Amino acid sequence: MTGWSVPGAILAVDPLTALGVLLATAATDAVYVMFSSAVAARRRLPAATWSSVWYLLSSFAVISYTQNWVYVGFAAVGSWLGAYASMTYLHRPVGR
Repeated sequence: MTGWSVPGAILAVDPLTALGVLLATAATDAVYVMFSSAVAARRRLPAATWSSVWYLLSSFAVISYTQNWVYVGFAAVGSWLGAYASMTYLHRPVGR
């Protein structure tokens, strides 16, 4: 039986966790806008850095599902590498 089907499950919500989710979501969306702006401007280093910050903020979900914060580091590094590589690909000279 899932937690949502239990009567009174809404009353069992931890207010601090709920506030943390709200703040993390707001920050994640703000950082996503910064990341998108850096990508649109074809700025590799800022795009990669914002991407890494984006994953650090969204790590709350990773921790919630895996119960192990170590995976957050892997997510952030993977995000940075992926954004930097894709920006390098987009930033290549025309004609190649």
